[in-house]
Amino acid sequence: MSAGPACPVEDARGRAVKVADFDFELPSESIAQRPVRPRDAARLLWVGRDGVRDHTIRDLPGLLRSGDLLVVNDTRVIPARLAGRRGQAKVEVTLHQRESESTWRAFARPARRLKPGDRIDFAPGFAAAVAARGADGEVTLAFDRGGDDLRAALERFGAMPLPPYIKRQDLADEDDRSDYQTAFAARDGAVAAPTAGLHFTDALLDALAAAGVGRATVTLHVGAGTFLPVKADEVADHRMHPEWGEVTAAAADAVNRTRAAGGRVVAVGSTSLRLLESAAGTDGRVAPFAGDTDLFVVPGYRVRVADLMLTNFHLPRSTLFMLVCAFAGTVTMKAAYAHAIAAGYRFYSYGDACLLERGAGA
Repeated sequence: MSAGPACPVEDARGRAVKVADFDFELPSESIAQRPVRPRDAARLLWVGRDGVRDHTIRDLPGLLRSGDLLVVNDTRVIPARLAGRRGQAKVEVTLHQRESESTWRAFARPARRLKPGDRIDFAPGFAAAVAARGADGEVTLAFDRGGDDLRAALERFGAMPLPPYIKRQDLADEDDRSDYQTAFAARDGAVAAPTAGLHFTDALLDALAAAGVGRATVTLHVGAGTFLPVKADEVADHRMHPEWGEVTAAAADAVNRTRAAGGRVVAVGSTSLRLLESAAGTDGRVAPFAGDTDLFVVPGYRVRVADLMLTNFHLPRSTLFMLVCAFAGTVTMKAAYAHAIAAGYRFYSYGDACLLERGAGA
Protein backbone atom coordinates (compact mmCIF):
# COMPACT_ATOMS: atom_id res chain seq x y z
CA MET A 1 0.00 0.00 0.00
CA SER A 2 1.16 3.54 -0.64
CA ALA A 3 2.25 5.58 2.36
CA GLY A 4 0.50 8.65 3.66
CA PRO A 5 -3.10 9.78 3.64
CA ALA A 6 -5.64 8.03 1.45
CA CYS A 7 -6.69 11.28 -0.24
CA PRO A 8 -5.67 14.94 -0.52
CA VAL A 9 -6.16 16.39 2.95
CA GLU A 10 -7.87 19.71 2.44
CA ASP A 11 -11.07 21.10 3.87
CA ALA A 12 -13.99 22.54 1.87
CA ARG A 13 -12.16 25.87 1.57
CA GLY A 14 -9.00 24.24 0.19
CA ARG A 15 -7.11 24.75 3.46
CA ALA A 16 -4.59 22.08 4.46
CA VAL A 17 -6.08 20.12 7.36
CA LYS A 18 -4.09 20.57 10.55
CA VAL A 19 -3.49 17.96 13.22
CA ALA A 20 -4.66 20.59 15.71
CA ASP A 21 -8.11 20.36 14.10
CA PHE A 22 -8.50 17.04 15.91
CA ASP A 23 -7.61 18.27 19.38
CA PHE A 24 -9.93 18.25 22.38
CA GLU A 25 -9.62 18.49 26.15
CA LEU A 26 -9.93 15.28 28.16
CA PRO A 27 -9.83 15.19 31.97
CA SER A 28 -7.24 12.71 33.25
CA GLU A 29 -9.89 11.02 35.38
CA SER A 30 -11.69 9.98 32.19
CA ILE A 31 -8.82 7.63 31.23
CA ALA A 32 -9.65 4.05 32.24
CA GLN A 33 -6.86 2.25 34.08
CA ARG A 34 -8.72 -1.07 34.34
CA PRO A 35 -11.58 -2.56 32.34
CA VAL A 36 -15.05 -3.00 33.80
CA ARG A 37 -16.06 -6.52 34.77
CA PRO A 38 -17.71 -8.33 33.13
CA ARG A 39 -16.52 -6.96 29.81
CA ASP A 40 -19.99 -6.51 28.34
CA ALA A 41 -21.00 -4.23 31.23
CA ALA A 42 -19.11 -1.38 29.53
CA ARG A 43 -21.11 1.57 28.31
CA LEU A 44 -21.92 2.09 24.64
CA LEU A 45 -22.70 5.41 22.97
CA TRP A 46 -24.79 5.21 19.81
CA VAL A 47 -23.75 7.93 17.33
CA GLY A 48 -26.11 8.09 14.39
CA ARG A 49 -28.06 10.34 12.09
CA ASP A 50 -30.71 10.58 14.80
CA GLY A 51 -28.22 11.88 17.38
CA VAL A 52 -26.56 10.14 20.31
CA ARG A 53 -28.06 7.66 22.75
CA ASP A 54 -26.63 6.03 25.87
CA HIS A 55 -26.56 2.23 26.02
CA THR A 56 -24.40 -0.61 27.30
CA ILE A 57 -22.49 -3.17 25.27
CA ARG A 58 -25.14 -5.73 26.19
CA ASP A 59 -27.63 -3.70 24.12
CA LEU A 60 -25.66 -4.41 20.94
CA PRO A 61 -27.90 -7.28 19.71
CA GLY A 62 -30.90 -4.92 19.81
CA LEU A 63 -29.03 -2.18 17.96
CA LEU A 64 -28.12 -4.49 15.09
CA ARG A 65 -30.38 -6.38 12.69
CA SER A 66 -30.74 -9.93 11.52
CA GLY A 67 -28.51 -10.23 8.46
CA ASP A 68 -25.87 -7.79 9.71
CA LEU A 69 -22.27 -8.99 9.82
CA LEU A 70 -19.66 -8.31 12.48
CA VAL A 71 -16.10 -8.23 11.16
CA VAL A 72 -13.68 -8.95 14.00
CA ASN A 73 -9.89 -9.04 14.25
CA ASP A 74 -8.43 -12.33 15.57
CA THR A 75 -4.90 -11.08 16.18
CA ARG A 76 -3.38 -12.11 19.51
CA VAL A 77 -1.22 -9.73 21.53
CA ILE A 78 2.19 -11.11 22.38
CA PRO A 79 4.07 -10.12 25.56
CA ALA A 80 6.24 -7.76 23.55
CA ARG A 81 7.51 -5.48 26.31
CA LEU A 82 10.85 -6.43 27.86
CA ALA A 83 12.94 -4.94 30.65
CA GLY A 84 16.66 -5.54 30.39
CA ARG A 85 20.12 -4.14 30.98
CA ARG A 86 22.94 -2.90 28.79
CA GLY A 87 25.72 -3.48 31.26
CA GLN A 88 24.46 -1.72 34.39
CA ALA A 89 22.07 0.59 32.54
CA LYS A 90 18.38 -0.26 32.49
CA VAL A 91 16.75 -0.56 29.07
CA GLU A 92 13.12 -1.17 28.20
CA VAL A 93 12.04 -2.26 24.72
CA THR A 94 8.70 -2.78 23.02
CA LEU A 95 8.83 -4.99 19.95
CA HIS A 96 6.67 -3.69 17.12
CA GLN A 97 7.59 -5.33 13.79
CA ARG A 98 9.04 -8.77 13.11
CA GLU A 99 11.83 -8.80 10.54
CA SER A 100 12.71 -12.50 10.72
CA GLU A 101 12.34 -15.46 13.06
CA SER A 102 14.93 -13.92 15.40
CA THR A 103 14.96 -10.21 14.49
CA TRP A 104 12.48 -7.50 15.53
CA ARG A 105 12.23 -3.78 15.23
CA ALA A 106 11.56 -2.24 18.62
CA PHE A 107 11.13 1.05 20.40
CA ALA A 108 13.72 1.42 23.16
CA ARG A 109 13.87 3.62 26.26
CA PRO A 110 16.35 5.19 26.62
CA ALA A 111 17.55 4.74 23.05
CA ARG A 112 20.07 7.55 22.64
CA ARG A 113 23.00 5.62 24.14
CA LEU A 114 22.34 2.39 22.30
CA LYS A 115 24.58 1.62 19.34
CA PRO A 116 24.97 -1.29 16.94
CA GLY A 117 26.76 -4.18 18.61
CA ASP A 118 25.45 -3.44 22.10
CA ARG A 119 24.11 -6.44 24.02
CA ILE A 120 20.90 -6.21 26.04
CA ASP A 121 20.32 -8.93 28.65
CA PHE A 122 16.67 -9.59 29.52
CA ALA A 123 17.13 -12.67 31.70
CA PRO A 124 19.92 -15.17 32.39
CA GLY A 125 20.58 -16.79 29.02
CA PHE A 126 18.16 -14.55 27.12
CA ALA A 127 19.63 -11.57 25.25
CA ALA A 128 19.63 -9.58 22.04
CA ALA A 129 22.16 -7.52 20.14
CA VAL A 130 21.43 -4.10 18.71
CA ALA A 131 21.73 -4.66 14.96
CA ALA A 132 20.80 -1.13 13.87
CA ARG A 133 19.43 2.17 15.08
CA GLY A 134 16.57 4.08 13.53
CA ALA A 135 14.74 7.31 14.17
CA ASP A 136 12.40 8.15 17.06
CA GLY A 137 13.90 5.66 19.50
CA GLU A 138 13.67 2.69 17.15
CA VAL A 139 16.27 -0.09 17.14
CA THR A 140 16.57 -3.42 15.37
CA LEU A 141 17.23 -6.30 17.77
CA ALA A 142 18.81 -9.63 16.82
CA PHE A 143 17.82 -12.13 19.52
CA ASP A 144 19.89 -15.10 20.59
CA ARG A 145 17.07 -17.44 19.52
CA GLY A 146 14.20 -17.50 17.06
CA GLY A 147 10.92 -19.13 16.16
CA ASP A 148 9.17 -21.10 18.89
CA ASP A 149 12.10 -20.61 21.28
CA LEU A 150 11.80 -16.84 21.05
CA ARG A 151 8.03 -16.97 21.43
CA ALA A 152 8.46 -19.11 24.56
CA ALA A 153 10.97 -16.64 26.01
CA LEU A 154 8.60 -13.72 25.38
CA GLU A 155 5.78 -15.57 27.10
CA ARG A 156 8.01 -16.24 30.10
CA PHE A 157 9.88 -12.94 30.43
CA GLY A 158 7.80 -10.40 28.52
CA ALA A 159 4.89 -8.24 29.65
CA MET A 160 1.81 -7.11 27.80
CA PRO A 161 2.65 -3.93 25.86
CA LEU A 162 0.14 -1.59 27.47
CA PRO A 163 -0.16 1.91 26.02
CA PRO A 164 1.65 4.65 27.96
CA TYR A 165 -1.54 6.20 29.36
CA ILE A 166 -2.27 3.02 31.37
CA LYS A 167 -0.13 3.35 34.47
CA ARG A 168 1.38 0.44 36.37
CA GLN A 169 3.95 0.37 39.15
CA ASP A 170 6.22 -1.68 36.92
CA LEU A 171 5.37 -3.44 33.68
CA ALA A 172 1.92 -4.82 32.99
CA ASP A 173 0.65 -7.25 35.65
CA GLU A 174 -0.97 -10.68 35.53
CA ASP A 175 -4.50 -9.29 35.18
CA ASP A 176 -3.40 -7.53 32.00
CA ARG A 177 -2.42 -10.90 30.51
CA SER A 178 -6.12 -11.69 30.09
CA ASP A 179 -7.65 -8.20 30.21
CA TYR A 180 -5.62 -6.98 27.21
CA GLN A 181 -6.61 -9.91 25.00
CA THR A 182 -9.85 -10.10 23.03
CA ALA A 183 -12.29 -13.01 22.93
CA PHE A 184 -11.28 -13.56 19.30
CA ALA A 185 -7.49 -13.72 19.84
CA ALA A 186 -6.03 -16.65 17.90
CA ARG A 187 -3.07 -15.59 15.74
CA ASP A 188 0.07 -14.32 17.47
CA GLY A 189 1.54 -11.08 16.17
CA ALA A 190 0.00 -7.94 17.64
CA VAL A 191 1.85 -5.66 20.03
CA ALA A 192 -1.29 -3.68 20.83
CA ALA A 193 -4.82 -4.94 21.31
CA PRO A 194 -7.64 -4.23 18.85
CA THR A 195 -9.49 -2.73 21.77
CA ALA A 196 -13.05 -2.70 20.41
CA GLY A 197 -12.89 -6.48 20.63
CA LEU A 198 -12.17 -6.36 24.38
CA HIS A 199 -15.87 -5.85 25.14
CA PHE A 200 -17.14 -9.21 23.87
CA THR A 201 -18.07 -12.16 26.06
CA ASP A 202 -19.37 -15.60 25.19
CA ALA A 203 -22.83 -14.58 26.42
CA LEU A 204 -22.85 -11.51 24.18
CA LEU A 205 -21.68 -13.50 21.17
CA ASP A 206 -24.45 -16.05 21.80
CA ALA A 207 -27.02 -13.23 21.99
CA LEU A 208 -25.75 -11.74 18.73
CA ALA A 209 -25.94 -15.10 16.97
CA ALA A 210 -29.48 -15.63 18.29
CA ALA A 211 -30.40 -12.21 16.85
CA GLY A 212 -29.24 -13.34 13.41
CA VAL A 213 -26.03 -11.30 13.37
CA GLY A 214 -23.23 -13.08 11.53
CA ARG A 215 -19.50 -12.92 12.11
CA ALA A 216 -16.46 -12.89 9.84
CA THR A 217 -12.86 -12.92 11.01
CA VAL A 218 -9.90 -11.02 9.60
CA THR A 219 -6.37 -10.54 10.94
CA LEU A 220 -4.43 -7.32 11.38
CA HIS A 221 -1.37 -7.48 13.62
CA VAL A 222 -1.55 -4.13 15.39
CA GLY A 223 1.83 -2.42 15.76
CA ALA A 224 3.15 -0.19 18.51
CA GLY A 225 3.12 2.64 15.99
CA THR A 226 -0.53 3.06 16.92
CA PHE A 227 0.68 4.70 20.16
CA LEU A 228 3.12 7.11 18.52
CA PRO A 229 2.08 10.76 18.61
CA VAL A 230 1.45 12.56 15.35
CA LYS A 231 4.35 15.02 15.23
CA ALA A 232 3.51 16.69 11.92
CA ASP A 233 1.56 19.96 11.91
CA GLU A 234 -0.39 19.01 8.80
CA VAL A 235 -2.25 15.72 8.49
CA ALA A 236 -0.87 15.12 4.98
CA ASP A 237 2.69 14.98 6.35
CA HIS A 238 2.08 12.06 8.74
CA ARG A 239 3.20 8.58 7.73
CA MET A 240 1.66 5.41 9.13
CA HIS A 241 3.72 2.41 10.25
CA PRO A 242 2.90 -0.61 8.05
CA GLU A 243 1.02 -3.49 9.67
CA TRP A 244 0.50 -6.99 8.30
CA GLY A 245 -3.04 -8.14 7.65
CA GLU A 246 -5.05 -10.86 5.95
CA VAL A 247 -8.58 -11.08 4.59
CA THR A 248 -9.28 -14.67 3.62
CA ALA A 249 -11.46 -15.65 0.68
CA ALA A 250 -14.11 -16.85 3.16
CA ALA A 251 -14.15 -13.50 4.98
CA ALA A 252 -14.28 -11.53 1.72
CA ASP A 253 -17.15 -13.69 0.50
CA ALA A 254 -19.09 -13.20 3.76
CA VAL A 255 -18.74 -9.41 3.49
CA ASN A 256 -19.75 -9.34 -0.18
CA ARG A 257 -22.74 -11.63 0.38
CA THR A 258 -23.93 -9.49 3.30
CA ARG A 259 -23.78 -6.32 1.25
CA ALA A 260 -25.53 -7.96 -1.71
CA ALA A 261 -28.33 -9.17 0.57
CA GLY A 262 -28.89 -5.71 2.06
CA GLY A 263 -27.27 -6.46 5.41
CA ARG A 264 -24.93 -4.05 7.15
CA VAL A 265 -21.22 -4.61 7.63
CA VAL A 266 -20.14 -3.73 11.18
CA ALA A 267 -16.39 -3.20 11.55
CA VAL A 268 -15.31 -4.07 15.08
CA GLY A 269 -12.50 -1.60 15.58
CA SER A 270 -10.35 0.63 13.41
CA THR A 271 -8.10 -2.32 12.53
CA SER A 272 -10.94 -4.25 10.90
CA LEU A 273 -12.11 -1.14 9.09
CA ARG A 274 -8.68 -0.23 7.72
CA LEU A 275 -8.05 -3.80 6.59
CA LEU A 276 -11.41 -4.05 4.80
CA GLU A 277 -10.69 -0.77 3.03
CA SER A 278 -7.24 -2.05 2.05
CA ALA A 279 -8.86 -5.11 0.47
CA ALA A 280 -11.73 -3.27 -1.25
CA GLY A 281 -12.08 -2.12 -4.83
CA THR A 282 -13.56 1.22 -5.81
CA ASP A 283 -17.01 -0.41 -5.87
CA GLY A 284 -16.65 -1.59 -2.28
CA ARG A 285 -16.33 -5.24 -3.22
CA VAL A 286 -13.78 -6.97 -0.97
CA ALA A 287 -11.15 -9.32 -2.40
CA PRO A 288 -8.80 -11.67 -0.54
CA PHE A 289 -5.79 -9.76 0.76
CA ALA A 290 -2.53 -10.64 2.51
CA GLY A 291 0.29 -8.19 3.09
CA ASP A 292 1.23 -4.90 4.70
CA THR A 293 -1.07 -1.93 4.86
CA ASP A 294 -0.28 1.64 5.89
CA LEU A 295 -3.67 3.04 4.89
CA PHE A 296 -4.34 6.37 6.62
CA VAL A 297 -8.08 7.11 6.74
CA VAL A 298 -8.72 10.81 7.29
CA PRO A 299 -11.66 13.16 6.66
CA GLY A 300 -12.26 13.37 2.94
CA TYR A 301 -11.75 9.64 2.48
CA ARG A 302 -14.94 7.78 1.48
CA VAL A 303 -15.31 4.56 3.43
CA ARG A 304 -16.49 1.91 0.97
CA VAL A 305 -17.27 -1.21 3.01
CA ALA A 306 -18.43 -0.73 6.61
CA ASP A 307 -21.86 0.69 7.40
CA LEU A 308 -21.33 0.74 11.17
CA MET A 309 -18.23 0.81 13.33
CA LEU A 310 -17.78 -0.29 16.94
CA THR A 311 -14.81 1.46 18.48
CA ASN A 312 -13.42 2.78 21.75
CA PHE A 313 -12.87 6.47 22.54
CA HIS A 314 -9.54 7.66 21.16
CA LEU A 315 -6.78 10.13 21.98
CA PRO A 316 -6.92 13.73 20.78
CA ARG A 317 -4.76 14.50 17.73
CA SER A 318 -4.43 10.76 17.01
CA THR A 319 -4.79 8.92 13.71
CA LEU A 320 -7.59 6.91 15.33
CA PHE A 321 -9.64 10.00 16.14
CA MET A 322 -9.05 11.21 12.57
CA LEU A 323 -10.38 7.87 11.32
CA VAL A 324 -13.64 8.06 13.28
CA CYS A 325 -14.06 11.65 12.09
CA ALA A 326 -13.68 10.39 8.52
CA PHE A 327 -16.28 7.72 9.19
CA ALA A 328 -18.99 9.70 10.98
CA GLY A 329 -18.02 13.36 10.53
CA THR A 330 -15.70 15.63 12.51
CA VAL A 331 -18.44 17.87 13.90
CA THR A 332 -20.48 14.82 14.90
CA MET A 333 -17.57 13.11 16.63
CA LYS A 334 -16.47 16.19 18.55
CA ALA A 335 -20.04 16.61 19.80
CA ALA A 336 -20.26 12.91 20.67
CA TYR A 337 -16.99 13.05 22.60
CA ALA A 338 -18.16 16.15 24.48
CA HIS A 339 -21.31 14.24 25.46
CA ALA A 340 -19.24 11.22 26.52
CA ILE A 341 -16.93 13.32 28.70
CA ALA A 342 -19.85 15.11 30.37
CA ALA A 343 -21.68 11.81 30.92
CA GLY A 344 -18.67 10.12 32.52
CA TYR A 345 -17.75 7.62 29.83
CA ARG A 346 -14.37 5.92 30.29
CA PHE A 347 -11.81 6.57 27.54
CA TYR A 348 -9.08 4.69 25.68
CA SER A 349 -8.05 1.03 25.60
CA TYR A 350 -9.75 -0.16 28.79
CA GLY A 351 -12.64 2.26 28.43
CA ASP A 352 -16.15 2.26 27.00
CA ALA A 353 -17.19 2.11 23.35
CA CYS A 354 -19.28 3.85 20.75
CA LEU A 355 -21.26 2.48 17.80
CA LEU A 356 -20.98 4.81 14.84
CA GLU A 357 -23.21 5.10 11.81
CA ARG A 358 -21.33 5.90 8.62
CA GLY A 359 -21.79 9.46 7.47
CA ALA A 360 -23.76 10.36 10.58
CA GLY A 361 -22.84 14.03 10.28
CA ALA A 362 -20.71 16.69 8.62
